[in-house]
Amino acid sequence: MIGKNKQEKTDFWREYGERYGEKVLCFTLGRYISGWDCYEQPFWGLLIATDGGFRVHAFPHEGWLEALSRVSSGGEPPREKTVFIAHDRILSAGLQSEQSRWKKLLFNRPPRLLIRYRNAAGAEQELIAETDAKGPELLRALNVPAP
Repeated sequence: MIGKNKQEKTDFWREYGERYGEKVLCFTLGRYISGWDCYEQPFWGLLIATDGGFRVHAFPHEGWLEALSRVSSGGEPPREKTVFIAHDRILSAGLQSEQSRWKKLLFNRPPRLLIRYRNAAGAEQELIAETDAKGPELLRALNVPAP
């Protein structure tokens, strides 16, 4: 079963790369915070570095309790959410983490990935996402200047 699970992951990432026509370089779990005009609320998803740029991809999901609540109230089902910043639009990227030992101990917060980029209109913006322990690896895969 372990080999099958690994093969399924390999197949998933191969198919994902084919879907977008890009090679996936690194991925990690993270939480989009802000910086993309059409998404005002934070959401969990995959942070993905590809040879074409940077993606945040949230797949739709809901638990049975959420589904029951949504159906009874007439709400909308969850939808797929994506953010894509082409590599040539990324100006800089860096990780920001708490430096104070006391603050780390008392107010632990995951490292934040900060990406400065130019939007479609050419204006400079900053995308902020929280990342897990693979944040430095993701940053290296993006291969862009530090802020």
